[in-house]
Amino acid sequence: MKWSLRLGRYAGIDVYLHVTFVLFLGFIGTAIFLGSRSMAAAIHGVFFLCSVFGCVLLHEYGHALAARRYGIRTRDITLLPIGGVARLERMPDRPLQELWVALAGPAVNVVIAVLLVLWLLATGQRLGTGSMGLMEGSMAARLLVVNTMLVVFNMIPAFPMDGGRVLRALLAMRMEYARATQIAASLGQGIALIFAVFGLLGLLGGMGNPLLLFIALFVWIGASQEAGLAQFRSNLSGARVRDAMVTHFAVLGPSDPLARAVDLVLAGSQQDFPVVDGRRVVGVLTRQQLVASLAEQGKWVPVSAAMDRNFIVVEASGDLNEVLAAHSGRGQGLVPVVERGELVGLLTWDNVTDYVLIRSALNSGRRGSSGLPPILHDRGARS
Repeated sequence: MKWSLRLGRYAGIDVYLHVTFVLFLGFIGTAIFLGSRSMAAAIHGVFFLCSVFGCVLLHEYGHALAARRYGIRTRDITLLPIGGVARLERMPDRPLQELWVALAGPAVNVVIAVLLVLWLLATGQRLGTGSMGLMEGSMAARLLVVNTMLVVFNMIPAFPMDGGRVLRALLAMRMEYARATQIAASLGQGIALIFAVFGLLGLLGGMGNPLLLFIALFVWIGASQEAGLAQFRSNLSGARVRDAMVTHFAVLGPSDPLARAVDLVLAGSQQDFPVVDGRRVVGVLTRQQLVASLAEQGKWVPVSAAMDRNFIVVEASGDLNEVLAAHSGRGQGLVPVVERGELVGLLTWDNVTDYVLIRSALNSGRRGSSGLPPILHDRGARS
């Protein structure tokens, strides 16, 4: 994620801190200092907030380690002012697996809460509700309240909270995944409307909390995105990479001058190129790399001096859904497609999107048909 500071790598997962989180800490510390005129109070407040986000980080590790059990890697975890984000390479394919991955995060907060209760009892501190809150009580008591709130909030049956994924997993055990997602998303949007109503009441007459408006927007957008993603995946069900790949394209050789790439860009719609030595793909030249190299070295340097040697290739027979899930977010707009080691096509996001649109249109026109739409031949690659 852009504008993030790397904190380290723990349990094989990179942890990042978004710069807005640092600004948020500074804002909270300043606000506490101005209100109390006490540096000690400001430091204590910032330390408490860091402890809260430590619990959030452990929550995300719960998801990540549970997903690892099913062979799903986590690219990284990023802490934001609104919470944490664990970027899984893909969601589990089986509903039961998704259920356990979704429950793992709140389960971590339950464990933390139990440990805090035991600590409070061992140290003779009372657990009465009158002495517990976010603004009063010991650090342990306040963290107990925070973890309880995290469990309750995350288990709301609405995307993008864990409760929405739990509901979707339970429904998917009895119906199609896309249908289960649509039901869970619709329920989430209904909950978002309820939050919005109470938030508006808060603004108008002090009968609710205006913060609910922000939560309502967050839930509504998350539910819409999840439903769209599920529909997208449903439209790709059963499709292979060869079904959506570009088959008419130009290639470059490592010794070709950048001038040849310039001519190809200006002559057609292709902007990214595979670099082939014999029958083997040895690199990828993107438009950004081309422009940067032209500015620095001119147009007569060889392609090999500008191409990206760190690239991925996929097999033509690969499942399109699995390939997109595994390689999304890696920043490579053009993916060479090979068969028996030989380049046979290119996979681009634009072509996949076109394929989904065509397949969706055909399926809506003839319900019950299992045929795939025509393969998109003779399409120039676009990036």
